[in-house]
Amino acid sequence: MDDFKLYSVEEIAAILKVTERTLYNYIKSGSLKAVKIGKYWRIKHTDLQNFIDTGTK
Repeated sequence: MDDFKLYSVEEIAAILKVTERTLYNYIKSGSLKAVKIGKYWRIKHTDLQNFIDTGTK
């Protein structure tokens, strides 16, 4: 069921202890997969886990 958990950029920033601007840079570079729903970016739990596992390479 965690596959369907969606996080906001604010939640991920708090979890990873980075700024929202840093996350937007990761999204723009393709390091962190995210989807834009309306005007907000959302990150799936599995994409967050993959990002944590691989880092910013």
